Amino acid sequence: MTTSTLEQRLSDLALLRRVRDRMDREFAAPLDVENLASGVHMSAGHLCREFKRAYGESPYQYLMTRRIERAMTLLRRGEHSVTEACFAVGFSSLGTFSTRFTELVGTPPSVYRRMPNAPAGLPGCVTKEITRPIRNREAVAPLRA
Repeated sequence: MTTSTLEQRLSDLALLRRVRDRMDREFAAPLDVENLASGVHMSAGHLCREFKRAYGESPYQYLMTRRIERAMTLLRRGEHSVTEACFAVGFSSLGTFSTRFTELVGTPPSVYRRMPNAPAGLPGCVTKEITRPIRNREAVAPLRA
């Protein structure tokens, strides 16, 4: 890799980190790739290619995972209905939310909400790790008797 190529790659990685940080902060806001790309002066296509190269998933997939993670927290606490959690994390369709939640978590949000909470006394970071949604539709469908 030439020096200028390496410098460009490092510059792109810094911009990608800004995009990812923005999605982490503003996950409930209506974010689209065009808007995210213009915020770091990249084309949407270049942002998508480089984001996937750096993080292993598209910006859209990353944003959906962040939203589902937050919804899992809201549902685990039991203070929100499924509909309230759906809109609180930035989805505009309950159907889309339920489908995406089920794909990533392996159980529908209504069932997840009724599941027992994580064991008491666990730090939040541990609870988040053991309940993290599975990406790329890897959730195993529950066995039916």
